Amino acid sequence: MSYPHLVHHGAARGVTGSCHRLQFAEDRALLVDCGLFQGGDAVGADTLAQHRVEFPVADLLALVVTHVHIDHVGRLPYLLAAGYRGPILCSPPSARLLPLVIEDALKIGFTRDQRLIERFLDEVGERLVPLDYRHWHALIDDARHRVRVKLQRAGHILGSAYVEVDFEDRATGGRHRTVFSGDLGAPHTPLLPAPRSPYRADTLVIESTYGDRDHEDRTERRERLAAAIDRALANEGSVIIPAFSIGRTQELLYEIESLIHRGRSPRWRDLEIIVDSPLAARFTEAYRALKPWWDAEAHRRLRSGRHPLSFENLYTVDSHDAHERTVEYLARTGRPAVVIAASGMATGGRVVNYLKRMLGDPRHAVVFVGYQARGTPGRAIQRYGPSGGWVELDGERFDIRAHVETVGGYSAHADRRHLLDFIRRMRHPPRHIRLVHGEPEVQEAFRQRILAWAREAGHGVTVTLACGEAG
Repeated sequence: MSYPHLVHHGAARGVTGSCHRLQFAEDRALLVDCGLFQGGDAVGADTLAQHRVEFPVADLLALVVTHVHIDHVGRLPYLLAAGYRGPILCSPPSARLLPLVIEDALKIGFTRDQRLIERFLDEVGERLVPLDYRHWHALIDDARHRVRVKLQRAGHILGSAYVEVDFEDRATGGRHRTVFSGDLGAPHTPLLPAPRSPYRADTLVIESTYGDRDHEDRTERRERLAAAIDRALANEGSVIIPAFSIGRTQELLYEIESLIHRGRSPRWRDLEIIVDSPLAARFTEAYRALKPWWDAEAHRRLRSGRHPLSFENLYTVDSHDAHERTVEYLARTGRPAVVIAASGMATGGRVVNYLKRMLGDPRHAVVFVGYQARGTPGRAIQRYGPSGGWVELDGERFDIRAHVETVGGYSAHADRRHLLDFIRRMRHPPRHIRLVHGEPEVQEAFRQRILAWAREAGHGVTVTLACGEAG
């Protein structure tokens, strides 16, 4: 076996469960992310067996966390249970946000015993090593190897990073630089600076979630979001937006504050914007505390006296009783409101209760703003809703009469054009590209797009698919 060598423990044939091993020698490796499988990527009912970490951990120099979405960090409890005792490297904002994600994951999948949760969080806290962006950090430097890592802003959610790994074999003098994209964000994402390509890479491991399509631009997506809300106002209904608690919720609040500030119509002044997720509320509070990592546009709003994540029309639903009252009130009265609730793919959480009560009522609208993985209720509503189909929620069939819309420009993921830009804007583009984090047909479509660019640019490159198809 030649080193460094790539092995994938997740996100090879799908878009969740990201977990990638870079092997430097038989006894030395680096792990990048350790996430949960979700939707169609989760095999069978026994998710415990699928998520149990059965790959080697004794050889790991470190775990690097690109960002704190559950499909990138959710297997962390399983990793520690398997005996991993090394450091957890991440950006400073991720170090602040990660305990919130893990606490929620533990309560859902393991235990609600607060003492056990606190004990586990203490262990995670002891292992967290925040790394500043743009600085090399040595993992090991001895007679055999020098391994360094550097985090760069990825523009996906606050704290997200792509990872540069510099490997030197002291015995042979060989050097190799591997770049893991993590999840790359699109330019002009609210609150976040756009990612900039690295100077060089020998091997690039890059996501391909939207490798077969392009998003709307920011102006178009904002107008489509506003139009969906306008329709609900006219119909005297509510807009339900399934959104992940971290990242998408905060960006939506930022955009909605902008629409209200511009005075789109008099009716918007009294429109209630409801965040129904205790976890999202905690993340929003953390986002406010992490202002130093916001982009320049957001700081200009702050200096002008605006508060893009805390404004007059914004209401937070905390307790479960308040949640049930809110669902009942909106379903009964049809009072115009925008409800942002988790989970983003409608696989669980409070958004499911809104969907159960409101999908059958044409006054209401469901607006998807993020990727809906195969096998999730969100994908089913997205696919069958426009034709008046049905979806199964908690084992019960619900007809879809509400208006269903997808505003793709709010996806946290870069699209085909921006993924390709990330590659071609390197001063020294990679000779080997491995596609991960995408459904097989999408990986192949993006592979063909990369090869077309390479032929046109006269650049020799091998593109292999983590899903196992020939490169």
